[in-house]
Amino acid sequence: MQTILKWKWPIMIGLIVLTAALFLVAPNLTEQAEEAGSFQLSEQADSQRAATILESADVSGQTISLVIELESELNEASEQQIADMREEIEALGDPVSTVLDPFENEELEAQLVAEDRQTVLLPVSIEGTDEEAAALADDIRETIVPEDLTVYLTGEAIINQDVNTSAQEGLKKTEIITVILIFGLLLAVFRSFITPIIPLVAVGLSYLLSQSLVAFFIDWFGFPVSNYTQIFLVAILFGLGTDYCILLLSRYKEELTEGKEVQEAILNTYRTAGKTLFISGFSGFIAFAAIGFAEFPIFKSAVAVAVGIAILLVVLFTVMPFFMAVLKDKLFWPSKGSASHKDSKLWIWIGKLSVNRPLWSMLLVAAITVPLLFSYNNDLSFNTVDEISSDYESVKGLDAIEDAFGAGNTMPVQVVIKGEESLTAEETLPYLDALAQDMEKVEGVDMVRAITRPTGSVIDEFFVDHQLGLIAEGLVEANTGIGEVQSGLGEIETNLETISGQAGGDGLREAAAGLSQVNGQLEQISGGLQQSGNIEQTVGALTQVNAGLSEIEQGLNGAAGQYDELASGLGELAQGVGASADGLSEITEGLTEIADTLTGISDSEAVRGTGIYLPEGTLEQEEFEPLLDQYAFADGEGMVMEVVLEEDPYSPEAIDIVASLKEAAERSINGTPLEDVDIAYGGVPSINSDLKDISESDFTRTVSIMLASLFVVLAVLLRSFIMPLFMIGSLLLTYYSSIAITELIFVGWLGYDGITWAVPFFGFVMLVSLGIDYSIFLLDRYREEALTAADFSKAMHRSMAKMGTVIITAAILLAGTFGAMLPSGVLSLMQIATIVITGLLLYGLIVLPLLVPAITVSFAGGAWWPFGLKKKK
Repeated sequence: MQTILKWKWPIMIGLIVLTAALFLVAPNLTEQAEEAGSFQLSEQADSQRAATILESADVSGQTISLVIELESELNEASEQQIADMREEIEALGDPVSTVLDPFENEELEAQLVAEDRQTVLLPVSIEGTDEEAAALADDIRETIVPEDLTVYLTGEAIINQDVNTSAQEGLKKTEIITVILIFGLLLAVFRSFITPIIPLVAVGLSYLLSQSLVAFFIDWFGFPVSNYTQIFLVAILFGLGTDYCILLLSRYKEELTEGKEVQEAILNTYRTAGKTLFISGFSGFIAFAAIGFAEFPIFKSAVAVAVGIAILLVVLFTVMPFFMAVLKDKLFWPSKGSASHKDSKLWIWIGKLSVNRPLWSMLLVAAITVPLLFSYNNDLSFNTVDEISSDYESVKGLDAIEDAFGAGNTMPVQVVIKGEESLTAEETLPYLDALAQDMEKVEGVDMVRAITRPTGSVIDEFFVDHQLGLIAEGLVEANTGIGEVQSGLGEIETNLETISGQAGGDGLREAAAGLSQVNGQLEQISGGLQQSGNIEQTVGALTQVNAGLSEIEQGLNGAAGQYDELASGLGELAQGVGASADGLSEITEGLTEIADTLTGISDSEAVRGTGIYLPEGTLEQEEFEPLLDQYAFADGEGMVMEVVLEEDPYSPEAIDIVASLKEAAERSINGTPLEDVDIAYGGVPSINSDLKDISESDFTRTVSIMLASLFVVLAVLLRSFIMPLFMIGSLLLTYYSSIAITELIFVGWLGYDGITWAVPFFGFVMLVSLGIDYSIFLLDRYREEALTAADFSKAMHRSMAKMGTVIITAAILLAGTFGAMLPSGVLSLMQIATIVITGLLLYGLIVLPLLVPAITVSFAGGAWWPFGLKKKK
């Protein structure tokens, strides 16, 4: 420290120059956070696999929707206006991929036009990033959307962009409010116009340096970054830095009050409070550095705070001594005294209970915290929309879709199926429909849209029972047709007999006899078809009958040449025989088609497992082309289904439904030709399902590493295995009590689905890493006092009296710093702030003064086990 004091001016000037230079050349941290995105899930996550499959097949991975709200029902004029908009959007070119036409066919109209025909969806598929999607939305809004039409643009990409915008706006508010708040609180505490400026300068330098270094680390080493990075740097550095400054300034003031010279006061300050500050800062550094072991990039992004704390320690050990040495006692001008160094009357009073009646003190803490612990349900929310105000256009669009089409239609689950061979074959599609059927049976699923059910309703024509019904109708019609042919041939036979009697001629008699024989054959065929249903035998017999009728027709045409007077009549009879033959040919073709269908059904393996049969050539029909374009990709090797849920896609229930969908799909494809296909699940519900799984596993693992690291560091620095245990235990009690209070406020009172999924992790990290400082402040002073005190109780009483005001002031200041997050308008930040504020106040006013001293004095000298405490003589 003497060397630092000696070179104080060069060090100060060097720091200022370095800070300014790095700030000017460093990358923009805000832009880096926006580029990183909102979730940054791993490639193994289901939702990311779905995106990767589609991306590798050059299928659009982004969709934005124009939600068009009409004042009256859709008519020709409004339909034309929407069609014109669609054409203009298509004409924009890249990044626009396709724009669905709501009026192209009945299936699309059922999906994209509301039942009341006053809301129309115009989905735009694009190839691009969230930023490109947002830019396209701005372009469409400014150049294409008519001013007289109510149109909202929404979609996952736009919502994510709005979340980023909201977070950055919240950061700006937080920065301004934090500086004003800290200055006001320090002014009230120290009653000096100069003292508040010093911490702000020191912490400001730390923040600018840290932000620049973190930005470089992101570029150089792929350092993790998210929207939370800057906000936490501001909150932690300004809050923690102010706390440390209060600790140093209070001890410095205490040393000056005792009559020491400035240099000696500075040296004593850093020998005592400086040591405490180092232990606290190093513990905080380890706590945030341990977050680097997290797998989830959003959680991992808080590791930037460790860089900030390291820079803060350097600044506090260089900049603060500079101001102390230069300003001397003028640092506290115009105040002649300082509330910060006076003994705490509140903690003296509390100490009478916690030190003298430790058991009663512990029971009092239990009475306050245990009911809170039992009220905690761990309700989590994954609703990204809650993060932003309802004034955003993207939110209005979602609300409009929900009102017109149902909540599930806003963001359906995408089931992406990829095989090695074509999935668009007639023998494969039945299994895909069976998969859709099984998923539709899952509780909470409204409908499944797929190539075989584009509107969510089953295409009956594909099912065998429907086809057999049609076959039965065809057989009845065939029998009826045979009967009609019989009747016609009977009339021709009668006429021939009459003509034969008038004109004579063996040929005419033979023709009449032949017709009589044919009619007999037809009667046998009809009877056989009704009794046995042997279609193939019937087709063969009809073929023979047709051959006979052809001979009779030729004979009649020949006779017409022999009998000039009867030529006209015989010609007509010949035509009648020919028409009958044609009728029987049509019946034969129909029966042949029926026979082929029945053979196909009999040979089809898919029929047995699915009840569906697609005759060969079905997919080549013109009406099937738009369905192939909409649902198939990668030359038919890939298929997409849309699962519309009954629940809000952002709700916790939607996550449970996704888990059930995965189980149902796995059962459905087992033992079928789809058994080896790759199935992945996209869309908001799937993303949230992945977030839930990853965040829960990462929370448990990372927190365990963090607590273990803290224990080791505290054990080494405090030279005790006992103290770290109840220090960490007291903070765990405080954390769960404070998150229970937060849940009561936001879920019980304000009606949210739950605490935002990222909040428990960040709330825990913030509260534990910050709260540990206060127990270090107290117990390190206790160690100092215990070295000379007559007994441990007196040492604790004196420690509480000296540190109470410092800790309470620091807790209030830090709580105020996090309070600056409340006006940010970002729900997760408000919830984190609530956890930290309630936790710090609960810890500083109840748990720390009541519980920690009670446990500590109960252990007496054993608190330093196994190292022991060597008292000064």
